[in-house]
Amino acid sequence: QLQLVESGGGLVEPGGSLRLSCAASGFRLDYYAIGWFRQAPGKEREGVSCISRDGGTTDYADSVKGRFTISRDNAKNTVYLQMNSLKPEDIAVYYCARATYPPSIRSMCSRRGNEYTFWGQGTQVTVSL
Repeated sequence: QLQLVESGGGLVEPGGSLRLSCAASGFRLDYYAIGWFRQAPGKEREGVSCISRDGGTTDYADSVKGRFTISRDNAKNTVYLQMNSLKPEDIAVYYCARATYPPSIRSMCSRRGNEYTFWGQGTQVTVSL
């Protein structure tokens, strides 16, 4: 069964850290660029970060630049989002997704949601005292 499963969300105090994981089953994650997205209540989905298939290209939303780091461990078939200095405005459900680029596209990624067609179920991140 093809799946993307996010984990690592939870409740953290402002200034704290969480590491989200996006684990793939049924397919090799290193064949795809991967994006992290988030959606807060009443807000549109936001592209938070992405990483290219070869891991050499990453991109971040301005709102998280310098605080979040995306990485991939192909041996574990997992992509991570390390989130530091968390703020209340980071509260959202976080989703990972698989991009739809041709196999020849190895060094590109995008934070545009319409370039992703396979999504996980999401993990909740809450930042509060």
